[in-house]
Amino acid sequence: MNPSGFVGGNRITLLRNGAEYFPALEAAIDGAQQEVHLETYIFEHDVTGIRIAEALQRAARRGVATYLLLDGFGSQDLPQKVVQEMLDAGVQVLIFRQKISPLSMRRNRLRRMHRKLAVVDASIAFIGGINIIDDLHNPEPLPPRFDYAVSIEGPLLSEIHPVARHLWMLVAWAHFNQRRIDHPVLRPTGKSCGRQLAAFVIRDNFRHRHDIEQAYLHAIANASNEIIIASAYFLPGGNFRHALSAATRRGVRVVLLLQGRVDHRLLYYATHALYGSLLDAGIEIHEYHKSYLHAKVAVVDRRWATVGSSNIDPFSLLLAREANVVVNDESFAAELRSSLEQAMIEGSTRVLRESWKRQSWLISARSWASYYVVRYLQGLVGYAWENDLPEYGK
Repeated sequence: MNPSGFVGGNRITLLRNGAEYFPALEAAIDGAQQEVHLETYIFEHDVTGIRIAEALQRAARRGVATYLLLDGFGSQDLPQKVVQEMLDAGVQVLIFRQKISPLSMRRNRLRRMHRKLAVVDASIAFIGGINIIDDLHNPEPLPPRFDYAVSIEGPLLSEIHPVARHLWMLVAWAHFNQRRIDHPVLRPTGKSCGRQLAAFVIRDNFRHRHDIEQAYLHAIANASNEIIIASAYFLPGGNFRHALSAATRRGVRVVLLLQGRVDHRLLYYATHALYGSLLDAGIEIHEYHKSYLHAKVAVVDRRWATVGSSNIDPFSLLLAREANVVVNDESFAAELRSSLEQAMIEGSTRVLRESWKRQSWLISARSWASYYVVRYLQGLVGYAWENDLPEYGK
């Protein structure tokens, strides 16, 4: 992102996993006096989901305008009884597109609301990769899911709050004007709360189709020392891969922290088709095995950092609504970098180039088959990246 896009005077706090995020979110909702906006891809009916649902209901009962926007696919398992309980308490609930039909591959049905964003009283916001789901909600007994969010106070709210309000209104109109915002419009004060420079970056299907990807590419192109990217789902297009390779040729250390456990099989194996060319370019790959990696963050040159909902894959960069915060601050970047370094030391395994080259042809065939299935699906819904094919066998 260009320097002109940054806003000063913010206080941005890094929140590690749900253990830090959910208490902060609940406290903000409980302290709300006028308005709560909460957007989430997944809202699970577990201990954490019940906790946040009850906080929303408490806010609505004391007269706070409370808006909950759920994705129709990600939150399809949320019982209607739970939704009705929130509605009965006065929480306004809308669904961003219903779940996808197995018979439909239409592009508009695949566009999802993948953002994890909350704004309370237009004075504090939360953005990151953490859904409303318990950290321990995993297929097997494991440590907490590895993820991040941030809380934001300061002038950047003047950009975040209108975006949350605008999406709610769009969905309300799509639902034939149901549950429109009917209270006076809140205005963020713009008051300085700290010293951090930050920018709010979204991806949608209108004016901001490539903003998050361009923010990454700008930071990578200007990196002079180090790039660390953690992405749960990593399947970048050709431009992104070429930018990373160009950085290594300039002498920049490029480190990827990727998913080490099979979560979404197709993307997991398709990502492996890229490993050979990435390793040949001198890029370090570390696979996180301690638990499930769900983070979508990066640190460049120990100063530029981003935290958000956007993975580096076709779903996030071509189809979904996403939201990231970019922070230009040495202390914040150092804190996030230290956390990532600790995760790599304690919970990941480095993929070595020579070992990778010795993998069996069956494993390689599985990776390439998965890769071409993803490519086919991209084309089927009308999306494709130019120059997207890595060199076969690498």
